[in-house]
Amino acid sequence: MARSIVDIRLLFLVVAAIFIFIQVRLFATQSHYADRLAAVEKAENQCVSESRILIDQISKQQERIVDLEEKMLRKNEECAQLKTLIQDLQKKLQLTINHRDEVPVAAVVVMACNRPDYLERTIQSILKYQTSVASKFPLFISQDGTNADVKNKALSFTDVTFMQHIDLEPVETERPGELIAYYKIARHYKWALDELFVKRSFNRVIILEDDMEIAPDFFEYFEATATFLDTDKTIMAVSSWNDNGQQQFVYDPEVLYRSDFFPGLGWMLTKSIWEELSPKWPKAYWDDWVRLKEVHKDRQFIHPEVCRTYNFGEHGSSMGQFFQQYLQPIRLNDVQVNWKSADLSYLKEENFRKKFAKEVSAAKPLQGSDAILKAHNMDEDVRIQYNDQRDFERIARQFGIFEEWKDGVPRTAYKGVVVFRYKKTRRRIFLIAPDSLKQLGL
Repeated sequence: MARSIVDIRLLFLVVAAIFIFIQVRLFATQSHYADRLAAVEKAENQCVSESRILIDQISKQQERIVDLEEKMLRKNEECAQLKTLIQDLQKKLQLTINHRDEVPVAAVVVMACNRPDYLERTIQSILKYQTSVASKFPLFISQDGTNADVKNKALSFTDVTFMQHIDLEPVETERPGELIAYYKIARHYKWALDELFVKRSFNRVIILEDDMEIAPDFFEYFEATATFLDTDKTIMAVSSWNDNGQQQFVYDPEVLYRSDFFPGLGWMLTKSIWEELSPKWPKAYWDDWVRLKEVHKDRQFIHPEVCRTYNFGEHGSSMGQFFQQYLQPIRLNDVQVNWKSADLSYLKEENFRKKFAKEVSAAKPLQGSDAILKAHNMDEDVRIQYNDQRDFERIARQFGIFEEWKDGVPRTAYKGVVVFRYKKTRRRIFLIAPDSLKQLGL
């Protein structure tokens, strides 16, 4: 019995020892796997962290790639722009080389004051035809006063030289009720022409106002007639304007006339003429002053039958005077005349007088109170004599041409003769003064 109890105790000890051994091994195994699991978790966390870092690096690299692509595109665009600029500069350099010895035909100056919208329209019209002949006709804008919109508009044109006339001297009119504007305009003209002829030494200047459009052959016309200003001392200026240039009174864009009446509105004069006019330039109404016989001294003016300028300035210092009746219906030439090959020798004083006299002589004379009615029913050139200014105004009114006289000379007249086409046809009507035939040598 005692032996059995001992055996059971011994067996219990053995089992206990085995259990303890198993628990120790199990604990050791669990500890081992816990350590391995912790290591795996640590490794996984490190991997996740490294992955995030790698993703961030990749993202940054992608951003750099996109940024570099955008920079490359910008550089390509800049290179293309630089290439275009270089090509333009090469063309301009070639033009400069080709024309470095070329003397300008005339400076072109646009007289401006306070109408930026008008100035924009005028300059755009000029640049359409001036760009290709810029070396022959350098373009200037002369502003009278300090209107900021006009100045900014003028400075926005890169190939145009800007001049600014600031006159702070008070204006005193000579007669009550006169507009100060006419005095300021006269001062501005004198300053601008002195600037171009004296300070900048141009030989010729073409004067335009800021409410004009020009014809396609404007510059060719002035280049062709420039020699007359140098060689024919009986010519005082060349104009691009015909006072009777309305649609119904013109026909042939190649015909030019001499006139005893200064037209203005787009005209060219020489330095020698300006040196004569500048010292005695009037305080106001400069254009009417030029029309005085004591000023032009029987010298004449060349003008075309069809206008090379169009005046769209309904609003200005003259308050739209004559605009609806005489200015708006003007026909602006739209034909490209080949002036380089045109024979203009007929404009020489004696040649023109003889040619014009022959044309007047060939016209059928109409007389009597029904002369104007007869003129409407004829199919050939006719001439009608007027007796004096009042009679001329009566006849002119019935045909619809300009009635105005200045210092005894009707607008457009040559030797007292005013000529215009009849209703857009070749037919001409000559209105002649009592002594016109004598002056023409008939």
